[in-house]
Amino acid sequence: MTAEMVTPAWMHEQVTAEQYDSWTEEQCEGIEIVDGMVVVSPSASQRHDRLARLLANALEDAAGQDWNADTDFDVRLQDVPLSNRRPDVVVYRADTLDVVPTRPEHVLLVAEVVSPGSETTDRIVKTEQYAKAGIAFYWRVEQAATGVPLVYTYVLDPAAGVYREGDVFAGVVKVSAPFPVEVDLGSL
Repeated sequence: MTAEMVTPAWMHEQVTAEQYDSWTEEQCEGIEIVDGMVVVSPSASQRHDRLARLLANALEDAAGQDWNADTDFDVRLQDVPLSNRRPDVVVYRADTLDVVPTRPEHVLLVAEVVSPGSETTDRIVKTEQYAKAGIAFYWRVEQAATGVPLVYTYVLDPAAGVYREGDVFAGVVKVSAPFPVEVDLGSL
């Protein structure tokens, strides 16, 4: 085995919340922590990043002063074992801007843009994790073969702790909840 092939020790050991919190933003970029283990995310395409940015901008504009929308930062789902996800879009309470880590109770909506390699995680695993954490809304953006993105919306059923399917949009998303917003994701 050559030196280039040796993986760092931290990729084979559980990471605690305290350890993770001591890492730099550069060290945390491109990874998530699931059950204490580092999961490396593949680099996103420009189309993926553009879809996330368009959606975040529209949500930010529509949300009003009580909510912020942003891309690519940690949401701490649980401390033990550590589970940190980096949703593609997060709508969170404006008054928690400086609260680190961002917790599910700060978050109103998360959205994931599905890419090759993230299909099962975004369609099944994250859906269950976000619902279990109590995040009220989950949106999944599929990059369809037609070039027009499909947006699947989900609303949390708090009594059951699962998401209920909402509307599906092709290109233009127009919703009234969690607040009125309209965005044309097909305009890429």
